[in-house]
Amino acid sequence: MATLDVFSSSSLFDLTKGDTKSEGLALEKKIEYLESLNDRVSNRRARRWINDRILLELVPRLTGDEIRGLFAPPPWGDEARPSPFSMTNVGEWDKFRNIDMDKEAGVIEALKGSSSKKKSHVDADKIAALTAWHRVDCKTRDAFRRSFLPELVDAYEENVRAFVSEAGGEEVLILRVQDPFHRLLLHGVCEFYNLVSTTESETKGTKVLKMTKIKKKKAGDDELPTITLCQFLKMAKDGFW
Repeated sequence: MATLDVFSSSSLFDLTKGDTKSEGLALEKKIEYLESLNDRVSNRRARRWINDRILLELVPRLTGDEIRGLFAPPPWGDEARPSPFSMTNVGEWDKFRNIDMDKEAGVIEALKGSSSKKKSHVDADKIAALTAWHRVDCKTRDAFRRSFLPELVDAYEENVRAFVSEAGGEEVLILRVQDPFHRLLLHGVCEFYNLVSTTESETKGTKVLKMTKIKKKKAGDDELPTITLCQFLKMAKDGFW
């Protein structure tokens, strides 16, 4: 009897179309009704029918195009749309496809060589900066790590780099820095660029002022590191070293 009740209730699913809200409520009622039947029906065939009806109600209706796509996907169904790659200029594509193998190998090797040269150039700059950094005294390096003043260090570097590039072997750069910590950073900049720096006192009236003299080493190298001390410290702070 339960099976007959289930199949005779098919009129419940023949609902007229209304607004979206009423259709949604009707769908909920249908699913609730089917689930309640599933608890009361013991016949296996009837239960299978109820489960199929629940799945049909939950799955959205497919359009004609969607059904055709399921049963006749490309290349067996409709002809697939051409891709943008296949729509490119035929002449340009033929040049790419018919390129000489030896010429292709030469182009690839040239690209590899340029990238390796660029990488080696960057590595050489890093090594030069590290070498310059190791010339700095340990105490001064700790001072840079503890309190890095980028604007001050950058100003010192501008003067020092201009001095290294333009000055002769016997010329002296004089900077007057009175703050002891700032003067320590200045000595660190000079060590980074492989220069000799000494601080002397000069008396002006009742005041005793500090004067830092900077000069090149006799056997020093005038080539400046590509990476400045300021850049090196920022990269080290960001974890690039």
